[in-house]
Amino acid sequence: MKSKFLRRPSLGKTLILGAVVAVAMPGTAYADPINVTVTSPGATMGPATPFTGVSSHADCGDGLVSGGGIDQTTGDDRQGNGNHVMGIAPSADGLTEYTDATGVVGTDAKHWLAFGGSGSNSSPAFSTTPYAVCLSSNRIKHTQVVMNKIAGPSAGQTAKLVVATCPTGTVLLGGGARTTPASVGSLKPIASFPTFNDAAHDFGQKAAADGETNPNSWTAVGGIGGGRDSGNTTYAYAICSADHVHLNSISTKVHFRELSGPTTAGTSRTATVGCADNEEEHNGQGRTGQRHDAGILVSGGAAASGGNVTTTDFTKAGSGGTHLIGSFPSDSDGKPVSDGTTTAAHWTAAVHVGGSPSPNTYSDVWALCLNLHPEHQEG
Repeated sequence: MKSKFLRRPSLGKTLILGAVVAVAMPGTAYADPINVTVTSPGATMGPATPFTGVSSHADCGDGLVSGGGIDQTTGDDRQGNGNHVMGIAPSADGLTEYTDATGVVGTDAKHWLAFGGSGSNSSPAFSTTPYAVCLSSNRIKHTQVVMNKIAGPSAGQTAKLVVATCPTGTVLLGGGARTTPASVGSLKPIASFPTFNDAAHDFGQKAAADGETNPNSWTAVGGIGGGRDSGNTTYAYAICSADHVHLNSISTKVHFRELSGPTTAGTSRTATVGCADNEEEHNGQGRTGQRHDAGILVSGGAAASGGNVTTTDFTKAGSGGTHLIGSFPSDSDGKPVSDGTTTAAHWTAAVHVGGSPSPNTYSDVWALCLNLHPEHQEG
């Protein structure tokens, strides 16, 4: 049976100390905490040989996975052109992937998988580091994972887009993207971002824009260079709250940034955005430094694109070899946070051109930030 979540897939250690939000209600004031921590086991070396992949996982000792990331080292020479993100996704046990039937495929996931892949160039210097964002809140005690998938891309220099949508009455917390198999070295996810399953966003083909609230879907885009294979698959994952959540007491807000480049062969660039970006109040002398409704970082996304991803349907970068080498929680300078961090407030995307020039290429990054609001009492 055709999945109801596939609306329009097209395009040719762990201490939970987190931030506390005080919620005031009539006659009552109490601390309603959002506890968030980032966990990471450190780097897993590899893949060290062409056309192979390596997997690693980060785990939540407390709380549930709301999102996660990956960072890769590529070495200092041209061999690094072949190292790329091959997938980021929630997992039930840190080993098993959700790749079979589509729809709601799991509940209360506590593990995050990160996959690194290699093309025709590889190096023993390659490594893949996973990051799990672990959330604990009295308002969100359970989560569910929605998966959708699409065949391809299989024709050279093309891309395929697929959207996973949260069930009605739930809140999108994060998501991921995956492509298989690793043996097709130029196949990789080139985008993973929050969106809306509505006409204004062309049912997931346009990304959520800066300042938009409560996206309900997650888009994944698989891209391919010169390789071809009839068994290629692209997967999208949405991490959603359970359906008993009080929607009027929870909201999420998207923060987004797009930068031009990189375009020169063998080069890369990063783009960073944070929950407080564009949320600081101003006075006549400039910024006051006061955060206004900034929210708590619960996930993020990244893309190597042809630009204007929030106003037009997604297009790939100018070269089929352009790829992601990172999508991870970071500090404001784009440096990955360390294991056990409870104050992560930024997300960074890292894009690498590969071995050929890539004109009309942009680096895109999203941060998804969670806010709690007072719950109304009756009577």
